[in-house]
Amino acid sequence: MPWCEPCDRYLSPNAVSVVGTCPKCGERVTDSDGEPAGSQKVPWHFWLFVGAAGIYLLWRLLQGVWWVIT
Repeated sequence: MPWCEPCDRYLSPNAVSVVGTCPKCGERVTDSDGEPAGSQKVPWHFWLFVGAAGIYLLWRLLQGVWWVIT
């Protein structure tokens, strides 16, 4: 749960800006474990999609090259 020390209050995760600052005072917000808030990891299924799209595009490129050669 994001905590703003200067405002002395908890914030909802959606209220914290993308860079991890408080919407009211603009100071950096920390999570309950002391880590800076606002740092989110990219979901694993996004990387799965990127890999699948890369393999598909590589396959289509090879098909195109094969078509031009023959």
